[in-house]
Amino acid sequence: MFISESMTRKLITISKSTPVVEARSLMKNSKIRHLPVVEEDGRLIGMVTDRDIRSAIPGNRYTKPDDGEEADRYAGLTAGDIMTTDLIVVEPTYTIQDALLMFQKNVVGALPVVDAQFHLKGIVSVRDLMRTFINVLGIGEPGTLLGIVAEEKIGQMKKIVDAITEENISFGSILVAKYWEKDKRVVFPYLLTLNVSRVKKKLVDMGYTLLDPLAWYIDKLPESD
Repeated sequence: MFISESMTRKLITISKSTPVVEARSLMKNSKIRHLPVVEEDGRLIGMVTDRDIRSAIPGNRYTKPDDGEEADRYAGLTAGDIMTTDLIVVEPTYTIQDALLMFQKNVVGALPVVDAQFHLKGIVSVRDLMRTFINVLGIGEPGTLLGIVAEEKIGQMKKIVDAITEENISFGSILVAKYWEKDKRVVFPYLLTLNVSRVKKKLVDMGYTLLDPLAWYIDKLPESD
């Protein structure tokens, strides 16, 4: 799936001459944390985040109305003064997987989406990706997520799927992830039912090990010294 299918297209943007106090108000009123800074032709030149503004304006002035002599000290501060120009961006043809890896590597909350000429086309946030995965995986519907350890060999997935469908249970989605033991994988089927006791027993009887999907990774983290 491409970024263009998940990104937010309806954006609030500012120019480099936008006062910081105005940018702060835009963020507060629109309940956003990122403001792209663009030229008149739509080219992206920077990004102002909630953190940038908090660093520029002391906490007591960040939350209070803009009045009094102290406020005048920040009246001349503009987006151009505080914006980040060393930007990490993606293109509309990047995949969701590409974006996830970039989020993990760079520890950012949102990525501007630009074309080859750096014209802003949208913005994709961690929240956008979460919404996309909820839709793709079908976990918006009531159901149960199972964790099944399986050998890494041809035919294992079919055996698991057949065992579940024989119980007249529908799939919302199914994922396969790495496992810590060699030549094994863990299969995560999301089943569109809350009654899974029979199928769990069936899978155990077939020789599979069931895991708690929320705990299996934590259990394998190294112990602290």
